[in-house]
Amino acid sequence: MRKNNHIKRNSFFIITFLLVQFFYGCSGSKNVYYEIPKEFRNPKKKIEFIEKYIPYLKSKKIFIDPGHGGGDRRNIGFEGDAIEADINLNVALSLTTFLRQAGAVVFLSRDKDTTIALKDRSRMADSLNADIFISIHHNAPGRADDIWTNYTSTYYHAKPKYYEYNPVNHDLAKYIQRDLSYAMRNSGGPYSFDGTYSDYIIYPDDGFSVLRNSKMPAVLIEGGFTTHHFESQRLTIPLFNRIEAWGIFKGISRFFKAGMPVIKPVADIDSISINNREINFIIEDSTNINPNSIVVKFDSVKFNDYSFNAKNNLLKIDLSNITEGKHILKIIAKNTNGIHSFPYEKEIYFIKNKNIPRDN
Repeated sequence: MRKNNHIKRNSFFIITFLLVQFFYGCSGSKNVYYEIPKEFRNPKKKIEFIEKYIPYLKSKKIFIDPGHGGGDRRNIGFEGDAIEADINLNVALSLTTFLRQAGAVVFLSRDKDTTIALKDRSRMADSLNADIFISIHHNAPGRADDIWTNYTSTYYHAKPKYYEYNPVNHDLAKYIQRDLSYAMRNSGGPYSFDGTYSDYIIYPDDGFSVLRNSKMPAVLIEGGFTTHHFESQRLTIPLFNRIEAWGIFKGISRFFKAGMPVIKPVADIDSISINNREINFIIEDSTNINPNSIVVKFDSVKFNDYSFNAKNNLLKIDLSNITEGKHILKIIAKNTNGIHSFPYEKEIYFIKNKNIPRDN
């Protein structure tokens, strides 16, 4: 009995020693833990996934913005190896490859280590009429001695109940964050239930420049913390950069498969005659529109004098109670998959005679 106890005790110490050595070794620079996606382990599955989403990504214009670069290389991670500008670019280039394989048309704000002004990043995307804008970054905490904080997050502009909040940005953030955090095996952090965050948390009532100034669905990704003592090692590994890009790619693919409604006027509405008491819109989508989701606003105020025909997706807005003069119209709709349209937003002039020129 004593002999058996002695054997058990020795076995326990041996196992404990081996476990300590294993976990200690995994924290070293030569033993970095990350999961290889099944699509990377089996090339056939990778091809199958890409081909499955070609119908949804083909000809989509996607603008990718690798943050920082050129004269902005200040964000250097733990032990000086993980340089954010370089990691952002590596992930962006891998993401570009995956998207192009699926038939997407991809533009980048930079494809090398060069300086791009903040204002020019969103301006470039707008000039190219991109369908979505993806800004890729990696994070750092507020304290220089914090080498422990690490999570993956995706930001959208503004907050619900703010006029500037466009829910499609939040939709896109959710799709990307889900697959990205899973690919990296990171949590979404302690400050959000799903790892998506408003940029107003960082800059109250202002947000990130690239998101605030983009005229299309836009998100900013913080892949992980370059300052984290363990994450910084993973982020310098090219294969792990491709894994991160694969997570973003999967999120984008599934987002486009879910469809994104597009709102178009039936006729030009720059100026509207007072005799015309109605304006019409078509809400295009690959699936069905949720009639209860439609929001119409004039000058930031919710407007309820409209009707929607689900059979032909025709939205009719009754102008009987609109006063003469300049107004800002905003329309948002959501499909049955839960994806919102990018807002139709336009300044229109309600005039007595449509031939009377308006003041500039």
